[in-house]
Amino acid sequence: MNTSSSPQLYHWFVRPKWFTKKYIHDQIQTRFAFNGKVVLDFGSGTGANCSMFQPNHYLGIDPDAGRIHYARRLYPTHKFLVLENGMLPVDNESVDYILIIAVLHHISSEEITEYMKEFKRILKPTGKIIVMEPCLCRKKPLSNWFMNLYDNGEYIRKEEEYIQLFRENEFSSQVINRFRKGFLYNELFFSADLR
Repeated sequence: MNTSSSPQLYHWFVRPKWFTKKYIHDQIQTRFAFNGKVVLDFGSGTGANCSMFQPNHYLGIDPDAGRIHYARRLYPTHKFLVLENGMLPVDNESVDYILIIAVLHHISSEEITEYMKEFKRILKPTGKIIVMEPCLCRKKPLSNWFMNLYDNGEYIRKEEEYIQLFRENEFSSQVINRFRKGFLYNELFFSADLR
């Protein structure tokens, strides 16, 4: 689905609640505890993931002002801000978790490197980045073809390419799971922390 679609269409057709719960929330919540932890949802879009977190410890950011305004209407107790100038509106070493769900495949490696500087700045020394992204697989050419056709993300990467991006920016990564989302999307779920 085109990410430039209206926020309402995106929220209801690309990220319906049942789908988000099954393929994203259930995966994450069985592996991480967020009580009292500060979470930055990088690329929060319409706010579909905010329900996993306490409102007073959550900040969703996205460059798309339309999606941020829509998220604010849907989830008025959570905080959402428009990302401007690539700067994260967060104090140094103040975030426990950065959540990145289906965002990196829309961003060039050069842009990700710039964001990584911000991630390093805002993460607490014990902080983690939680990442879930569509992933190209050598042994799944049909899935790869489908993802490239259906998803307008220009940078769907192989597993090793995602991990290398983090390694080059002084993060060590741990693959948590590889799974199929829906019928043909291959997903890579991993965490990263500063070395």
